[in-house]
Amino acid sequence: MPFLLRSRLRLALLGLALLPALTACPLPGSAQDSNPLPPVVLTEEAISAVMARAVDEVIRPGYRNMHTSATRLADAVSAYCAAPSPDTRAAARAAFDDTVAKWSFIEIVRDGPVLQENRFERILFYPDRKSTGLKQVQALLVRMDEKDTDAATLPGKSVAVQGLGALEYVLYGTGAATMDGAKDSFRCRYGAAVAKNIAATAASLSADWERPDGVQRDWKHPGPDNPAFRDGKEAITALLGILVHGAEAVRDQRIEAFYKGEDGPARPRSAIYWRSGNTWNAIKGNLEGLRTLFSKSGMEELLDPAEASIAGSAEFVIASLTRVVAKIDPDIEKAVSEPSERHKMDFLIVNARDLVLRFSDQYGGAIGLGAGFSFADGD
Repeated sequence: MPFLLRSRLRLALLGLALLPALTACPLPGSAQDSNPLPPVVLTEEAISAVMARAVDEVIRPGYRNMHTSATRLADAVSAYCAAPSPDTRAAARAAFDDTVAKWSFIEIVRDGPVLQENRFERILFYPDRKSTGLKQVQALLVRMDEKDTDAATLPGKSVAVQGLGALEYVLYGTGAATMDGAKDSFRCRYGAAVAKNIAATAASLSADWERPDGVQRDWKHPGPDNPAFRDGKEAITALLGILVHGAEAVRDQRIEAFYKGEDGPARPRSAIYWRSGNTWNAIKGNLEGLRTLFSKSGMEELLDPAEASIAGSAEFVIASLTRVVAKIDPDIEKAVSEPSERHKMDFLIVNARDLVLRFSDQYGGAIGLGAGFSFADGD
């Protein structure tokens, strides 16, 4: 039996062992079904209603919450700089954890204003395969140019030195303890500038989504004169794309960035937020964002009642992934070295891929996106 096939077979068996209940949720309308149901015919009104709920009940609140959290983070880091102590340090780190969670929820929406002016990368520069961000932040801290402590100048610099990754290094990286013994140290003031820059970027994103004549109008009302979506099919395709690519990112960019399975080498220091122990908190936030977008937008309502189980099975997989994520050791170096923890990560890889297929192949096919249509990356 070829090596790759053996590896995939082991992963499949592992998924069955960890979560037997998944066998009760077959992929509805699969390619093996010799009598697939005809695709449903969607109305523009039904799609507009789904898009409106996605915007009003998920996306706009998500960016508002991110802005609020980032503002608190900026205040907490500034307070730590002004009066360094165990309490103010703990408050700054707790605020960082909260902002990571709030951003992870809404970062799945990799569409719209966040793609303009590099705003996504200005909040989170990741993956950073060549450690560009680390090198630039370390060089900045050695150089100690006072201009780098001014939040107004950061947007003109490399995105690698102005987001959550840079701030994590300031608060948790090598030399972070030096901030405890010096009021208004350069390192801390740079961190405060980064936090203010994140808050400003979050504020601009929230403002863009709050304008009634801007992107929210375009998303809610597809039409021939709409610059975003010419019809409902384009709109619902984009919304589904958020789910598909969000699930792919959990697997490819969050888990397989540092762990590719039992037969592959582990690279724990490539994991997102490994210094602060927020790797799994971030993945949990991603999954919560996917679950909330799918459920609160009412995408299930676009399915034919005979295929409603597609929605339930997708939500079941998300819940299962979330439950396992919560049980993995937050110390990534320990997680990749312990067999029991590696088994949990194997489960995540298998079932994150399953989630992609449920959204792309099953839901997409059921709402009539067309024969052979798929968002999946095919690996």
